[in-house]
Formats: sequence, C-alpha cells, structure tokens
Amino acid sequence: MDPELKRRIQELIDYKGGGFNQESVADIVENALKLLTDVQDSGDVRVIQTALRELRFAFKLFAPYASVRKVAMFGSARTAPTRPEYQQAVDFGRKIAAAGFMVITGAGPGIMQAGHEGAGPEKSFGANIRLPWEQSANPIIREDKKLVTFKYFFTRKLIFIRHSDALTLFPGGFGTMDEGYEALTLMQTGKSQLMPLVLIDRPGGTFWKTWDKQVREHLLRDELILPEDLCLYQITDDTDQAVKIITRFYRNFHSTRFVKDLFVIRLKHAPSDSALEAMNEDFADINTGGPIKRIEPTPEEVEDNEHVDLSRIAFNFNRRDYGRFRQMIDVLNSL
Repeated sequence: MDPELKRRIQELIDYKGGGFNQESVADIVENALKLLTDVQDSGDVRVIQTALRELRFAFKLFAPYASVRKVAMFGSARTAPTRPEYQQAVDFGRKIAAAGFMVITGAGPGIMQAGHEGAGPEKSFGANIRLPWEQSANPIIREDKKLVTFKYFFTRKLIFIRHSDALTLFPGGFGTMDEGYEALTLMQTGKSQLMPLVLIDRPGGTFWKTWDKQVREHLLRDELILPEDLCLYQITDDTDQAVKIITRFYRNFHSTRFVKDLFVIRLKHAPSDSALEAMNEDFADINTGGPIKRIEPTPEEVEDNEHVDLSRIAFNFNRRDYGRFRQMIDVLNSL
C-alpha cells in the first residue's frame, strides 16, 4: 500500500474510534477505493456494496451467539401444516433446541416456519431472502431481532454455512436441493468444516431414499464420486435419530484448522496411545507425513485464542479425502 494512502486510511480508522481487525479493515478500504478505477459498471459496484453490507450486518447479528451450536433446517416453503413433514419439522425443532442447539431457517413459511415453531423464537434465527413475489418472514420470527433479510442468495448461503454446525434437509424443491448439494460440495472439497448433514424423510417416506438411489446408481457407479463421499450425509425418517446423529457428531470432536501443512483436530479428550496406533494404521491412506500424534495448541491458535483449552491431535492430511476424514471423526467420537 502506498505510504500516504496507508496514513490516510489509518487516520480514518482512528477517526471512527478504531476497533477490531484494523489491518484487514484497512485492506477492505484500499480495495474499495480501487473500485473508482477498476470497475466502471455501476451495477457491478452495487453488487459489492450490497454484499458487504449484508455480510457485515449478518456477522454482527450472529456474533453474540457464537458459543452456541446451531442447526440449519431446509425444506419446502409450500409444505402445509397438515402435512406429516411439517409436524416432523416442528418435532425436530423442539428436540434439537432441547438438546442445546439453536435453529436457523430461511424464515419463510412451510418447513421453515415449522422449525421455528418447534424451537421457539428465543432459539431461532431467520435468514430471509427478498424475492420478486415479496416473501415475508413467518410470524414466529418476523418481529424478532435475530432476523436478517438478504438480497442475494450467495450471501445468504454463505451465512448459513458459516454459522451452522449441522444441516437438516426435509423434502423440498430446487432450493432445498441447491442447499444440500452446496453443503456436500463445500465439505467434499474442504471449503467448509465437516458437519452432520441429515436428510429427513417423512415416516415411511422415500423422498431422500430415492435421491440416494440416484446418487449411488449414477454418481457412484460412474465413479464421479468416491464411495467414502457417501459418508458426508445420512438419511432417516426418525427425528430422534436425526437429533442423535447431530449430538453424537460432537460427542468428542470439536473442530479443525490447518496450521501451515499441519491439520489440527480439536477434541474434548485425546485418544490413548493404543487408539492413536490403530488410527495411524487405519488412516495411513490420507496421511502424507509423520504419524497422527497428540500436540499442544499451536502458536497460531494461541494468538487467535482458538479453543486453547481443548485436547488436540494433528497430522499431514492430504486435503482431498474428506469422506475418509468423516470416517475418522466417527472413530474419534467412539473413543
């Protein structure tokens, strides 16, 4: 950055009273100024302007609840309250809230409203979207402060993934499928944290079973995905089982972070020597370096104050086989 520009931006930051992440904010300001010469189309600039505003507001809204795990619920806005899927979503929302989670939905009617009914407004977030036919937020969340309305789907979807610790999909249309495939893509490629993705059929239903059959008979059979990628989602028609899948995922596993080439796995309790020995043998195919081992918090994690109270193991993950790593998480949670 030009020294004079850097000085003036710092003066502006100081004028606003300073705050968090000043270096990153200065970089955002510098890039915003580059729009004066780099982007001529006003529509393109408005996309950047609106996206930045939406993300800033949404991150501010979620920040006070950062320590509470959240489950995103997706499904059709057209599902009537008389349908079994609606009642299932109410039931699931109530049970997952009782298990200590908050619920995020798209804030509309149908499955989204059912999730809010079950969890209650105090444990609900709404991430609404402005549509040409003016979709309004459902009455459960409409007057709640934990509601944000987006213009763009891409900013809305980023917030869903960024702030969710689990995803549930009830039967739905293109939007539900889009959310599901986006989550699978991000987890398969390591662009998001791994989390439970539970597809919930109505009792005795075949909506997701039919979808799974298509995945297995075309994507898997034609070698377009790996067999282990099927571990990235689970199907059930039982809300108790859905809650159990989500809560068990965090029985021991907490989160991950790459520190340079080291893949750090944060846990409630570290595996024993014999368990580490077995894991090194069973998961050698995804390890490109030394053995999986227990470690102390890295300097980078200490600097960022990232869960330094938790146990840790680490290894050199190949950054490719996230389906296999999902299987490792199941092993860690069984210890």
